[in-house]
Amino acid sequence: MNGESQFALLRTGRFLPLFISQAIGAFNDNALRNGIAILITFDLAVKQGWNAIYFVQAGTALFILPYFLFSAISGQLADKFDKALIAQRVKLAEIGVMAFGAAALWFDNAFLDLAVLFLAGTLAAFFGPVKYGVLPQYLKREELIAGNALIEMGTFVTILLGTLFGGFLVLLDWGRPALSVAIAGLAIIAWLAALRMPEAPAASPNLKIDWNVPYQTWKLIEHARERWDVFYAVLGASWFWFLGTAVLVLVPVFTKDVLLSNENVANIVIATFTVGIGMGSLLTNALLKGEVSAKYVPVAAIMMTLFLIDFYFASGAVNEALAGTADNGPAAFFATWSGWRAGFDLFATAFFGGLYAVPLNAIMQHRASPPKRSRVIAANNVINAVFMIAATIASVVLLEVMSQRGLFLALALANAVAALLICSLLPQELTAYMVRRLFRLLYRVEVKGLDHFAAAGRKAVIIANHTSMLDGPLLSAFLPERCGFAINTHVARRWWARPAFHLFDMIPIDPTNPMALRTLVDTLKKGRKIVIFPEGRLTVTGALMKVYEGPGAIAQMAGAKVLPVRIDGAQYSMFSRMRGKLRPRWFPKITLTFLPPVKFDSPAGMRGAALRDYQADKLYDVM
Repeated sequence: MNGESQFALLRTGRFLPLFISQAIGAFNDNALRNGIAILITFDLAVKQGWNAIYFVQAGTALFILPYFLFSAISGQLADKFDKALIAQRVKLAEIGVMAFGAAALWFDNAFLDLAVLFLAGTLAAFFGPVKYGVLPQYLKREELIAGNALIEMGTFVTILLGTLFGGFLVLLDWGRPALSVAIAGLAIIAWLAALRMPEAPAASPNLKIDWNVPYQTWKLIEHARERWDVFYAVLGASWFWFLGTAVLVLVPVFTKDVLLSNENVANIVIATFTVGIGMGSLLTNALLKGEVSAKYVPVAAIMMTLFLIDFYFASGAVNEALAGTADNGPAAFFATWSGWRAGFDLFATAFFGGLYAVPLNAIMQHRASPPKRSRVIAANNVINAVFMIAATIASVVLLEVMSQRGLFLALALANAVAALLICSLLPQELTAYMVRRLFRLLYRVEVKGLDHFAAAGRKAVIIANHTSMLDGPLLSAFLPERCGFAINTHVARRWWARPAFHLFDMIPIDPTNPMALRTLVDTLKKGRKIVIFPEGRLTVTGALMKVYEGPGAIAQMAGAKVLPVRIDGAQYSMFSRMRGKLRPRWFPKITLTFLPPVKFDSPAGMRGAALRDYQADKLYDVM
């Protein structure tokens, strides 16, 4: 699904009700959060002589805390029961919480406002595993990036609108009644939208709910760690929330103390940040063209660092330009070049943040085991909560030893470290992208039949003819997801093969050991795909060499399909062993064709040598 057609999802009954329900929830939460932050910073704290930043950070922490406390339960519930039903119950409860929040706005009591934020965070914690866990049930694989981009865009646009709505209204004489009526009324609309969500049958209906929160919270993390690419995506997404939380918590007070401006500028700064995330999220689908990949994530992380560093210098220039004044409005702030520069830096940081976050969420949803998907997403919520609370606490502690501008510089430097870690954790994504571009340039590589890759299911044995030394890198670069490559243990020990282990999922196998097959079978049963060259050696004739039965046996034991891939053209390259039989060329055109997947079912009662011969013959026929 390309960038132009992704909005077509908003016309479908399988996506629109979820989108509306989620968007309204985000609007209400942030209307309350920013309304309360502005109210405390510019009104209650001034009247009471409080340190506003501590109350604002306490509100952020209380909104985040339920993710840590309740995700273990919410993840289990979302896997055990119909997700649409859970969404409807959560949105019904949200009506009551928003009504309480509306009432709390009428009282000048900061502690009552903080209680509202805790309740709103609790409902968000229960809705989180539903809204992301249901996407792979409602959407096709090629729609997953588009769906995530729309959810992220809708979330951050409504965060913006809610933030502006709550921030601008809360200090007006008639603003609190208007805000109160609005959030209560919108909560009712969100519940009505949730009632229209299609059924999303339970992934694990026989799951027994364990109410031991500490134990189940640890189990959530274990579920996420079953696949390292999923766990890396969780860690990467959590860092995004760490950075975003630290920035947004600082903005109201930073605007007042460093940018020397009023609440209107604070709202504009927050608006700039949230619009940037939404626009970056939408661009992601256009760049990836529906491919679930993290290839742009490291680049996005690096760009975020550069713009954060420039924001440090730009905000200092704003402070110098407006020195001797205070409570400046938008006209005075944007009358300076440095004001525009600071605004653009935050926009660009957020823009690349959207480009960074959407693929990680899609990877998490697509590659997590379906029966445990909601619990993996709940694990993501727990780790997000840890990172966001850490961001809040770190902000409080660091502000005791450094300036607010210094804290932004510290965030930029920390993001630089995170970018390096991301590049090391996801090297295959970046390497595959670079190699893919190189192959397309040199060999004009064409890929056909990718719909057969999706049809093979989550676990499959990918087999290919072995025409040249380019075959492995070709498949690794153009396979739509990260797969394990079976490699002979003797080859794996050679010095030139070792670097590949840092870039690709190599599985060393001793072909003389019968138990070696069990390693590949176990990998398949975890929902992975593996790549095997059944011939075992490069062709020297142009025809198939001896085909071994191993891939067929592995697929049959794991209950997986065999996905054949035909490599054409590489035999003419300088990396084949066909010299003297074919005329080699420097850069021949190469085509990869994914053929229909095949299920290996041997006749009942067949055993031993007869079974091996049968599997070898069938595999030869497939190839």
